[in-house]
Amino acid sequence: MLRRLFQTNNDSAGFVARVVLGVVILPHGLQKLFGLFGGFGFSATMDYFVGTGLPAAIAFLIIVAESFGALGLILGFLSRFAAFGISLIMLGAIFLVHLQHGFFMNWFGNQQNEGFEYHLLALGLGIATMIAGGGKWSVDKLIAERFFFHDEKPVNLKKAEKRIAESTL
Repeated sequence: MLRRLFQTNNDSAGFVARVVLGVVILPHGLQKLFGLFGGFGFSATMDYFVGTGLPAAIAFLIIVAESFGALGLILGFLSRFAAFGISLIMLGAIFLVHLQHGFFMNWFGNQQNEGFEYHLLALGLGIATMIAGGGKWSVDKLIAERFFFHDEKPVNLKKAEKRIAESTL
């Protein structure tokens, strides 16, 4: 199981998906955790979430996932796990808050709240990261190579194809 958690390709798409998701989500986490960027900080955010009916444990996990999970994505550490947490938050945000306000963000101030298009994009990046892993330049890749794939040699496809062709002749 740990092997699958850290396994990733040397892939640029995985890198881009995880870093963009992490960079976009991190400021939201810092708002909730430290009160940066106009946020209210940990205690006020916990009070708000619990006041809306969310259990305190879920409120705490939202704050942790949006701050430490986003950092994990940027570094490529536990990328699949961090993307899973953020994806769950985005699903919750879509279905519990934003779906009733339609698809579009409130670009022109015409509606009371925001639609769910932003959350859907973040969910897509999260799913892509869960599928591909952290990709190129990730801590996950370093851990996988060091602890799980260190004794495996890369396959030379041309040699393998040649051996297969020779053995069927």
